[in-house]
Parts: sequence; structure tokens; C-alpha cells
Amino acid sequence: MQEAQPRSPLREPEAFLAALKPGVRLFGFDVGTKTVGIALSDVTLMIASGFETLIRRKFGVDAAELLRLAAEQGVGGFVVGLPVNLDGRDGPRAQATRAFARNFARLTPHPVLLWDERLTTQEAERLLISADASRRRRAEVIDKVAATLILQGALDRIAALRRNSSGGTT
Repeated sequence: MQEAQPRSPLREPEAFLAALKPGVRLFGFDVGTKTVGIALSDVTLMIASGFETLIRRKFGVDAAELLRLAAEQGVGGFVVGLPVNLDGRDGPRAQATRAFARNFARLTPHPVLLWDERLTTQEAERLLISADASRRRRAEVIDKVAATLILQGALDRIAALRRNSSGGTT
């Protein structure tokens, strides 16, 4: 009898899409040292919306809260932004995020996708400035907006994969 392998986050959107059940929503996470920005998709997996910003405590407490929120919202998969350096290498933040995603994946039967999030926080900041958000307001919502950009990027890729698998063009 083969021993069950520990669950680990996926890097390939194709495998993630194959593991999703129909009709589920996705959570997108922007994992920081002090907060986790959360975004939520619609059930068609087309649109990401800002959902919440979770203040970080201990991993076990954070994971339990994220899983509780996911159950309430019908979430069946998670996209975790991976903050790789511009040159594509992992720095300390990427290593910490990988550890978060790996530990989180062990607690849920749902697939977890690591998604390259280079420059999403800077893009979120630009969007909030262009919307004339005050510094205080930007600080309150930046992580949620970054999570939305991360999730939307993954949703766009999933839509392209669906089009390709159904014979459409990208």
C-alpha cells in the first residue's frame, strides 16, 4: 500500500484547474508579515473582488480563520501570491510565502496554487493613488487590492486554459 504524499502547493495552473471542482469560488492571498490580503472570485472564475484583510497572529490561528472564511464562501481552491524577485529568484519573503503555502496546503483538501506576484503591490499602490485614496485609506486596503490583482491574474490564465481546452484561441 502506498503512503499518502504530503500535499504541496502547485506551480502549474493546468494542474490546479484540473483539481478544481465545478461551481467553487477561489480565494487569492497576498501574504505579508503583518497581514494577509484576501480576494474572492465569483463562481464562474472570471472576476476577482477584494474580500478582507486578516491581521496576522500565529500560523495556526490564521489558517483556521482562512479556512473558516473559505467554508462560508464556498471556496474550493486557493491562489497564493509568490513574491519572487524581479530576476526570478526567491528572496526571504518568497521563502516565507512558500512555507506558508506548503503548511496551509496540508490543512485543506482543496488545491493551492502559487502565483507569481511580481510588482502587484506597486500596481495596487498606483491604482489607489489614481483613485485619489488617502495614505490612510491606501494602508487599510493595499493588501486586499494586491490579493485581487494576484487572483485576477490567475483567473485570466484559467480562462485562457479553458478556451484552449475547448478548441478556442487565446
